[in-house]
Amino acid sequence: MTKYRWQACALVLVTFMLGCNESIVIGVITDIAGSLNVTVATAGYLVTIFAVVFAVSTPLITIFANRFSRYKTFMTLLLIFLVGNTLSGFATTYGWFLASRIITAAVAGSIESLAVLFANDIAPQNQRAMLISWIAAGFSIASVIGVPIGTAISTATNWHVTFHVISLLSLFTCIVMAFLLPRHLNQVSGSIKDQLVLLSDKRIYLGALLALLSAAAVFAYYTYIRPLLTTGLGFSTTALNWLLFLLGIMSILGNNVSGVVANHGGLKTMPQYYVADIVLFLLLPVAMHYRWAGLAILVILPLIISVVNSPIQIHFLDVAAADYPQATLLASSLNAIFFNIGISVGSATASLVLTYGGLNRLGFGGAGFDILALIIAVLLNHVIAQHTVAKTPAK
Repeated sequence: MTKYRWQACALVLVTFMLGCNESIVIGVITDIAGSLNVTVATAGYLVTIFAVVFAVSTPLITIFANRFSRYKTFMTLLLIFLVGNTLSGFATTYGWFLASRIITAAVAGSIESLAVLFANDIAPQNQRAMLISWIAAGFSIASVIGVPIGTAISTATNWHVTFHVISLLSLFTCIVMAFLLPRHLNQVSGSIKDQLVLLSDKRIYLGALLALLSAAAVFAYYTYIRPLLTTGLGFSTTALNWLLFLLGIMSILGNNVSGVVANHGGLKTMPQYYVADIVLFLLLPVAMHYRWAGLAILVILPLIISVVNSPIQIHFLDVAAADYPQATLLASSLNAIFFNIGISVGSATASLVLTYGGLNRLGFGGAGFDILALIIAVLLNHVIAQHTVAKTPAK
């Protein structure tokens, strides 16, 4: 195996580690609530606070980290993450655990951004999109493999042991990264103002809006995937774990499709995927009355709804590399930032639809976000085409 392949595997390991840390709280939330003497609802705020801190801290850290060595910054953030997760493992009060989660959330987004940036620099041009898609898939792999294992460990022992295992994984990741990552990458430093000018580019803020709406469409239904499968479609709790495993596998495959699409058409092909999503979402309320039809739609959705991930990430990196090299690190963080904002918007919408429309109508929320995403995708492609024509020298 070449050094590049080892590096690629290590970068996927990073997002797998991040995904285990971020998602495991959902799997062991009842155990955490009982151990820390709080209600499950109070423990649930840990998820919300994590997402908010992630979204706020990521751009701040990436902007200020731009002046330092990529390698040293990455290793420092990994060590801070290790400390935060280790504190979670030893937490005995809600306040202590909350503080430890804030520490890990504060650096998680920047770690993900730097992983994407390293992938962008070390991968051969024809493999760049596929590696970035696999880095994104690391979170899905964590949901499919890491979270069930972590939940089983918590059930057999306690949730503290689960976090100790993640700390061991984090320590191993730090050691691997220390040996495999290149020490020096070409980078252009810039002031805060020089970096923020990136956000004034229409290609960038339309792309950010597209990432936000895409994430909102996902979580407009996925927030309540368990009741959709059990209460809505009538599957047993025994079958639930296998169905969630199947959905996770489809999400991983969707990320692989995303890498292929990024190399063949990219954002130009996105409108057709959004049309497919809209059709599926509009059919979902009707299909929910038929167990296997509803399940078929819920299985197909993860395969196509995540296709935008690699094309939009490549788009941000290419725009920055061509016109804003001083803001490449900030560009690499935009997808993660706006995806997390989209999670909040989508989950809040799902709650409203559930309250006023019922479980079977969650598909309408996803369809609404995807209709908006389709409009933005068409507009973004038009802006990209205009920019390309403007930069093409006249013959």
